Amino acid sequence: MYVSPEDLLANSGNAAWMLTAASLVLLMTPGLAFFYGGMSQQKSVLNMMMMSFGAMFVVALIYVLWGWSMSYGTENIGGVFANPFEFFGLKDSITDADGNFLAGAWGYPNVIDIAFQVTFAIITVALISGSIAGRVKYGTWLAFAGIWVTLAYFPLAHMVWGGGLLSGSEDGFAAKIFGTTDDGDGGLVASVPPIDFAGGTVVHINAGIAGLVLALVIGKRAGFGRVAFRPHNLPFVMLGAALLWFGWFGFNAGSAFAADGFAGLAWVNTTTATAAAIAGWLVVERIRDGHATSLGAASGIVAGLVAITPAAGALTPIGSIFLGVVAGALSALAVGLKFKFGYDDSLDVVGVHLVAGLWGTIGIGFFASETGLFYGGDYKQLVIQIVIALSALIFTGVITTIIAFALKPLGWRVSDEDEASGIDEAEHAETAYDFA
Repeated sequence: MYVSPEDLLANSGNAAWMLTAASLVLLMTPGLAFFYGGMSQQKSVLNMMMMSFGAMFVVALIYVLWGWSMSYGTENIGGVFANPFEFFGLKDSITDADGNFLAGAWGYPNVIDIAFQVTFAIITVALISGSIAGRVKYGTWLAFAGIWVTLAYFPLAHMVWGGGLLSGSEDGFAAKIFGTTDDGDGGLVASVPPIDFAGGTVVHINAGIAGLVLALVIGKRAGFGRVAFRPHNLPFVMLGAALLWFGWFGFNAGSAFAADGFAGLAWVNTTTATAAAIAGWLVVERIRDGHATSLGAASGIVAGLVAITPAAGALTPIGSIFLGVVAGALSALAVGLKFKFGYDDSLDVVGVHLVAGLWGTIGIGFFASETGLFYGGDYKQLVIQIVIALSALIFTGVITTIIAFALKPLGWRVSDEDEASGIDEAEHAETAYDFA
């Protein structure tokens, strides 16, 4: 099916919005580079930022080759991934044999959907890098990025959004648990479909558990628990958080796939949940430490954005406030767990993305305006949300463990001397500041 000139005109507003949303999401990865770079030590800031930029070029290339096909191809393989060769190199995905643009699922050219989805894959991989800051060889990180996005991200995207096991399809887990219902077109769908509006499982639980696994396998930075690894540039952190918040409107409102009321609802919910999460984080800081910090405000922004991501189209603004304030408080408490349990999650990927991602995905079962427990629904949505959250966590945890150990022969760690003197100079022959 190609896009006729009439259809292009009818859907031009949606197409323009989705191209804008894709650009906003792409901006999030350089924003993340500032956020993580500012949180890093002065001697490792360039390496930290390069890990985000490395994710951009590795994942973008792979997505064109087999990522789109594995995620959204029509040949479903076991409900886990699609045939990577069906649309290899975007074959039969952009134009037909006559050069006409193919229509996507939402009525505008399919190539726009491809542009939007690649940005999600890029930011997910980049998020993981914060857990292993300051001690990892750049080449090994790039190898991990390519392998992990192939074996973990693309399958999970297919399972959740491509009609696989964690979707609302008749063959998914949700249908097996609570049965199916007629979809109105002669097919069957899950009676209680999972809700993941923009990536609580696919992006944040996925990246969060991968970060935890890498932190455990690779080990701690020298001096962890004895040396205070302070952020070297808090204005960078605040700038990064601002860029992330701005880009996140493409992330969440763009996941409505149209310039419509759902996009507007997602925008408002994203704002209110994030504002509430800042408050939740700062209250915990004030009570626990006696101060409300700029780092806490920036981290609260991210915690709120993470939590509302899967729920942005399913909650009311009031429900979003409750979801956000809990996310901020939980993450503020969770970032200290690494000292209690002895894993070096350098920049709090686990404490923010895994914890807030789990809470946001499961919290839908309480706060969803139509099916949530607190809004007159029963327990079923909550059960489904727990199942998909745990399934994503287990799947990615196992896959990441295998990849992390498989890459050990390449060498994960820089030498002790290079870590002490500065990974920027050792890995990139550069320093961020001439006076350093």
